[in-house]
Amino acid sequence: MDAADAHPQPQRTEFDPAQLGDRETTLLVKSILIPRPIAWVGTVDGAGVTNLAPHSFFTMASEDPPIVLFSSTTRKDTVANVEETGEFTISLVSRPLFEAANQTSAPYPREVSEFERAGLAEEDSALVTAPRAAASPAVLECTLENVIPVGTSYLVLGRVVRVAVDTDTLSTERGRTLPLADRLDPLARLGRNEWSALGEILTITRPGTA
Repeated sequence: MDAADAHPQPQRTEFDPAQLGDRETTLLVKSILIPRPIAWVGTVDGAGVTNLAPHSFFTMASEDPPIVLFSSTTRKDTVANVEETGEFTISLVSRPLFEAANQTSAPYPREVSEFERAGLAEEDSALVTAPRAAASPAVLECTLENVIPVGTSYLVLGRVVRVAVDTDTLSTERGRTLPLADRLDPLARLGRNEWSALGEILTITRPGTA
């Protein structure tokens, strides 16, 4: 069997961003770049008002040191709070937190706490002033590295200074303790108004590794 038979080429429909416009192109790309992990970003402003908002443009930016990155589309309260305090948390959105996470995406006024509106308990962080989502199975505490404007969005890079994980999700193998994906039970964003649970887990060894 040759490569063409093993991996048949699909019939494609072509889209031109110049004709679609930025908005429609963005919706199309977001429906293709799936699933996207969710950074449930916790912050607090100078007046002590807490904020919690989901951001699905989220990934790691560096291994050494460990730096994560999320993008805020337009300059929202999250970015303002991070710039003001230099700190934030990222709580994992697990399946039981689905409706609460969606509720925190509502455009509340700056003086309103999404924790309160979504009925979520706050948890004090170990090293930063920003709160954690108490019900989340895993939380990253971060200090601000940089905020980079990109178009109408803002890339926020944060150094991970503390990691807190639900003990029941952890497994130790070969002396290394890591959470099991199915026990974390994370949600991800898809296109439109669609979200996704973890689904089937595939395991494979990378070429050239033991």
